[in-house]
Amino acid sequence: MATLDVSELQQIDKFRHLQSTLRDRWKTIELFDNSEADIVIIPSLSIDQRELQKIEGCEHYEERLLFSLIRLRNPRTRLIYVTSVPLHPSIIDYYLQLLPGIPFSHARNRLLLLSTYDSSLKPLSQKILERPRLLERIRQALRLDKSFMICYNSSVFEGELSVKLGIPLYAAAPDLQIWGTKSGSRQIFSESAVPHPDGSEKVWHHSDLAEAATDLWERQPTLQKIVVKLNEGISGEGNALLDLRLIEDVAPGKSTHAQRVAVISDRFSTMRFQAKQETWENFSARIPELGAIAEAFVEGEIKRSPSVQGRITPGGEVEILSTHDQILGGPDGQIYLGCSFPADERYRLQLQQLGLQVGRKLAQKGALERFGVDFIAVDKGNGQWDIQAIEINLRKGGTTHPFMTLKLLTNGRYDLSTGLFYSQQGRPKYYIATDNLQKDRYRGLLPNDLMDIIADYRLHFDSGTETGTVFHLMGCLSQFGKLGLTSIGDSPQQAQDIYNKVVKVLDEETRSENQVFSGLSDYSFPVAWNEYTSES
Repeated sequence: MATLDVSELQQIDKFRHLQSTLRDRWKTIELFDNSEADIVIIPSLSIDQRELQKIEGCEHYEERLLFSLIRLRNPRTRLIYVTSVPLHPSIIDYYLQLLPGIPFSHARNRLLLLSTYDSSLKPLSQKILERPRLLERIRQALRLDKSFMICYNSSVFEGELSVKLGIPLYAAAPDLQIWGTKSGSRQIFSESAVPHPDGSEKVWHHSDLAEAATDLWERQPTLQKIVVKLNEGISGEGNALLDLRLIEDVAPGKSTHAQRVAVISDRFSTMRFQAKQETWENFSARIPELGAIAEAFVEGEIKRSPSVQGRITPGGEVEILSTHDQILGGPDGQIYLGCSFPADERYRLQLQQLGLQVGRKLAQKGALERFGVDFIAVDKGNGQWDIQAIEINLRKGGTTHPFMTLKLLTNGRYDLSTGLFYSQQGRPKYYIATDNLQKDRYRGLLPNDLMDIIADYRLHFDSGTETGTVFHLMGCLSQFGKLGLTSIGDSPQQAQDIYNKVVKVLDEETRSENQVFSGLSDYSFPVAWNEYTSES
């Protein structure tokens, strides 16, 4: 293990001291959520960049934390939002117009947008650290005694940024991110007595992976499939499926251990990779860099993929925020596409309890702020569900922004006794959300085109009824034909109907190659403009 030099130890001490001020400054979570504060939003995806590239349009995922702009509904909050490249002005306007009771100009004056003007494949936080003048501009804009930083995930870059700005990072410390890896998750599940599939510890070479998979098969001779996971894969893109039914001739009891290892090692190249265009050549090269595990595939005729989200307060208290049923896709249903809120009532309270167990163990480790736990739930009949924990996310994942959007827009509350969310009017709220509404026909739509469609068909969120759709990832639309949205209703069916309407409208508006956008013919252009366009 490498030893740290004096400067690195001093930086760690400074980071921990800054984080401790969160506990001293906000004694309760109510104070934390509603106090006067300057919040620095660093939506840096500080994860392995090669794994990140498996997600189409990932360069626009810095927009996923734009729900934070709704925090400006508190007139005593100021925000600094930093991105790699500037955000389209209409996207910012869209979020500020969502704020009920707050004049647009008042919210805009409390928002500082900054950019590195750097689209290179590096984490945003690293880009900021490479620009001392930008760093100083951020620092000068802050009231240091009222400031903290929020990020997508915490890495050494966010830790260094926290120290250089002199403000605390409200997230798990970089050295605790191990508990959000595949192998770290399994350790937490074991220590907190949360059921999880049989599997291996982390290995660093494909030959060791073959041994681990063989050992797993020998422990469970009836196993049909094994999931092989890169230890730091995201959204299921780092997973592959090994089908043991295709090599039954070397099953336990039919061959030697050595023969099984050899055949499994040979079959790795034929696994079904969940990421598009993934190959064994690339996958195996990542194992020495990221590590990998082998895990039993959970079988079931009726199977769901629910999750629970929580946060650990500066005081160390664990709070359950939400439960979801995840919508998964890919070759074997392992890639995250979206979610519905809340999770099925038949198991949502059980999810909450398991989430509390995990959260308390994470709190003991010193973790802070948001965590999520993904599960597999199999219907055993008679109202019984077998629930197995799959992994922990110590970052603001795909379920974070839809729930926080609902919470910040309605200022409602989550009820632990029912697992439902109630608006201030006492109405339970439901939603369907996705990061992956993607069709080739949507390519070429600009943010302003989307705004026209939203206005023309009244697709926007209505603060009066507290129903409608909130859009995100709008920067992905033109190049990738990809969009995110959260459709909120007063019932699961209404949420689904609202979502379906958005898809139907977008499909109709892009039905021909010569797209004629809604409302365009209503505008009267100057004659000179018409002449210019016809000549060109």
